[in-house]
Amino acid sequence: MSDFLKDDIERKITLKEGDKAPKFELENADGVKVSLGDFVGKNVVLYFYPKDNTPGCTTEACEFSQNYDEFMKKNTVIIGISPDSVKSHANFIQKHNLSHILLSDPNKEVAKLYGVWQVKKNYGKEYLGIVRSTFVIDKNGNIIKVYKNVKAKDHAIKVLNELV
Repeated sequence: MSDFLKDDIERKITLKEGDKAPKFELENADGVKVSLGDFVGKNVVLYFYPKDNTPGCTTEACEFSQNYDEFMKKNTVIIGISPDSVKSHANFIQKHNLSHILLSDPNKEVAKLYGVWQVKKNYGKEYLGIVRSTFVIDKNGNIIKVYKNVKAKDHAIKVLNELV
């Protein structure tokens, strides 16, 4: 195994229900800084995805946007985070007419904070990448649900149906 993976081999999602959600501040598709603290008093669906405009990520993002109004009725903001650039997010939002917030995490700082930047395997090769995961955070900033290794299709509906 390469040296750069050795430091990350033990990384995994250790956050659990009841934990305080780690604070962060990242730029949105317009280059405006957005922090978790901006949404105190609202629930937050915080989902991490690997890459804009890939099949699974597009499916997931479009399903969250298609159900945007239903999430809003439940006092819930949707935020997607990936390592893609602000410009990539702006193009992704425009191309697919997305309604929710996308944040750019180019240094993977927030992904590491939430434990979703992990060793992955594909065709026998190991590499570091985002493990598709979702955290539901209540209006007080506490994690109330963690979804690990998410399958993109129908995930948004599952999250919506489990919100109270």
